[in-house]
Amino acid sequence: MNFFEELKWRGLIDNVTSPEVEDEINNGELTFYIGTDPTADSLHIGHYSSLLMAKRLQQHGHHPIMLVGGATGFIGDPKATGERNMLTAEVLQHNYDALHKQIDSLWGFEMVNNLDWTKDITIIDFLRDYGKYFNVNYMINKETVKKRLDLGISYTEFSYMILQSLDFLKLYETKNCRMQIGGQDQWGNITSGLELIRKKCGADVKCYGLTMPLITKADGTKFGKSETGTVWLDAKKTSPYELYQFLFNTEDDKVIEYLKKLTFLSVTEIEELERSLKEEPHKREAQKALASQVVRDLHGEEGLNAALSITQALFSGRLNELDESMRKDAIMNMEKISAPAGLSLLDLLVNTKIASSKREGREWIKGNSIALNGVKVTDPEKIIDLEDAYTGNALIVRRGKKRYYCVELEG
Repeated sequence: MNFFEELKWRGLIDNVTSPEVEDEINNGELTFYIGTDPTADSLHIGHYSSLLMAKRLQQHGHHPIMLVGGATGFIGDPKATGERNMLTAEVLQHNYDALHKQIDSLWGFEMVNNLDWTKDITIIDFLRDYGKYFNVNYMINKETVKKRLDLGISYTEFSYMILQSLDFLKLYETKNCRMQIGGQDQWGNITSGLELIRKKCGADVKCYGLTMPLITKADGTKFGKSETGTVWLDAKKTSPYELYQFLFNTEDDKVIEYLKKLTFLSVTEIEELERSLKEEPHKREAQKALASQVVRDLHGEEGLNAALSITQALFSGRLNELDESMRKDAIMNMEKISAPAGLSLLDLLVNTKIASSKREGREWIKGNSIALNGVKVTDPEKIIDLEDAYTGNALIVRRGKKRYYCVELEG
């Protein structure tokens, strides 16, 4: 298969604005851009597929530009559920600086800030030079705007489409950028940018748009949320171990899709993992490969080794082999319960509802089913104090082979 066919096989092509896109991607040397607004100080795993798409195209000879929207971040891309909270200039600058550093460190893409070409535009210039080219009927028929008409949409968010179109125009004029890539929800904004370019620069201009399917979980909800919140690319916000666990717990019916979209594994390698998934699903080889590939790509061998060390320590119960930083990572995703220090082990189990009764708790203890910080304890009267903590004031209780609790001791 050719390069474009591989992208389709990977599920990375939702729609294109012209049949010429296939030939341009296979044989051309396109300058293209992907944009994101600085709404947070880190990208999250939901952004990852788009960034890998840029990397795939770069490896095939194309030139990516990463646009971080210092201007559009002030406005907010309309979402179906209602108006966005407006961020202050200080927060946006902090987020922009953090994203610039993160993108440069991970991918080294050329980066631009759309505040550079919008900050000096007057309201009269905006309306005369750009707003004049947008038909309101055309704008309200765009999918995201249409969904908001019943709820109501401010003129501020309604204007976002014009600002994003201006981005495409400016990048075409200054950098010969001829393609924009975005999620399928960006189709309206991308096609509006193409219209603005044609109206300002001529109908014969060869510019294109490409959208990618949004990645979802098996239940149809957005990919990138865990029980503890957003899964970030910044190791300080989501540790390599947390990221590994999030991906390792991928449902069987989604893991091959994620392998195609989120890794550089070859067609042959992914097909082999698909065979393993069908024939030996209990081995979870596909999930292991997904988690390992993404963590290694983002956090290097050191990050992957740390994630695997914590995973192995929890599986084997050898928790004392972990250093202090790994211990903190290990408890981050555990169910947390508060309990006073100084209780007996039996009373602690009942107090925290790990056991439903003293009889049940005593059976587990006597049956070697309870471990504290990886060490089995068979004395129900053992007093649990702060010196028994695993890290800080946290004690790890394991019931059976897999059920872990993090008890935060108070007192």
